[in-house]
Amino acid sequence: MSTGSGADSAPAPTTPDPIEQNEQPRTSMFSSLKIRNYRLFATGQVVSNTGTWMQRIAQDWLVLTLTGSSTAVGITTALQFLPMLLFGLYGGVIADRCNKRTLLLGTQAAMGITGLALAALTLTGQVQVWHVYATAFALGLVTVVDNPARQSFVHEMVGPDQLRNAVSLNSANFQSARLVGPAVAGVLITAVGSGYAFLFNGLSFIAPLTALLLMRNSELLKVERTPRGKGQLREGLRYVAGRPELIWPIVLVGFIGTFGFNFPIWLSAFADDVYHAGAGTYGLLNTLMAIGSLIGALLAARRGTSRMRLLVAAAILFGVLEIVTAFAPTFWLFAALLVPVGMCGLTVNVTANSSIQMTTDPAMRGRVMALFMMVFTGGTPLGAPIVGWVTDTYGARVGFASGGAVAALAAVGVGVMLARVGGLRVKIDLRRGHRHVTFVQRERPLATAA
Repeated sequence: MSTGSGADSAPAPTTPDPIEQNEQPRTSMFSSLKIRNYRLFATGQVVSNTGTWMQRIAQDWLVLTLTGSSTAVGITTALQFLPMLLFGLYGGVIADRCNKRTLLLGTQAAMGITGLALAALTLTGQVQVWHVYATAFALGLVTVVDNPARQSFVHEMVGPDQLRNAVSLNSANFQSARLVGPAVAGVLITAVGSGYAFLFNGLSFIAPLTALLLMRNSELLKVERTPRGKGQLREGLRYVAGRPELIWPIVLVGFIGTFGFNFPIWLSAFADDVYHAGAGTYGLLNTLMAIGSLIGALLAARRGTSRMRLLVAAAILFGVLEIVTAFAPTFWLFAALLVPVGMCGLTVNVTANSSIQMTTDPAMRGRVMALFMMVFTGGTPLGAPIVGWVTDTYGARVGFASGGAVAALAAVGVGVMLARVGGLRVKIDLRRGHRHVTFVQRERPLATAA
């Protein structure tokens, strides 16, 4: 395996057709769990992910309670993801240079400490909204390094053959925790307040730390670390910019992450302003969306492909469903539509993540995944305050629909660009028994005699 430190040290992956890339053999749904190190990792993550979701729900509700403002919830979300926007690429450089297992031991411990600090402030009755802002920003700083290290460490645990399955199961793991976390958080907030949700989150990081310590180094895939050197950040950007199979999926998830994934703002506003309900309803809405996301993740784990056309189609459907859901006339229809919204959103995330990892040289994977996470989550500081203002000014329905409209339009634009890069055009056939919409190769004009 070539692991040179520069983009020119290994041949660029060949992708004659970006629309059809990354065909892989079909695998069983849980095949990567046969690997001991990954099984330990997944077990630790499901515990800490449950705590993370509990803290997210409690944090959003605490800010809404303290301020009564959806904009304040948006600011909290923005502060948590602002470090990723500012420093995300440097996190990728660090991940490529360092031992990822050692790096994760430090980042996971730091995340646990932020949860315990917020728990102490809340349980002693001293918490103010600026404390939540500061804690969210501190958590974001740790995430700058944790995200690319954790994403690229999956490859070292399972190898290339099981990578897509493991990425999908990571998402299923996260969404499974999302089913439990919001429900438990809603009960805790109603019964005893937000502080105990923060306390559980802080303690939950004992599980991934234990899992990392129990791993066998001899069973990890050996990847040569990138030595220190000048220009490594620019090198990563040039690497991505020259590959349409990387740059266009990253552009798409950037738009969707910035404008289409602001669910803490929208769901808290729907629960409070539209349906005049409490934290329990907010937790229920998050849980229903998590059900859809979990279904999408498990389907992705069985799927053997990471086609770009699947990514674009899922992104378009995701945006359209957000618009439809925003104007659902009844509570239960709104709640039911969150399930397919979650399915499509998760499909976009997993397809983009796995296709990018499988087309990236191992020596560049930390930087590429840092860029992916930077645009996916780092765009939130730009989008969340805007979406929060739209939601406060024009209402939850318009705010939700506007995010869906941006996501759908971005997907259409990226689909057009990928088709042009692949030399494809759309063919529409309305005859019965035929595929109505397909991509076909463009006909090249015949050369004319001079």
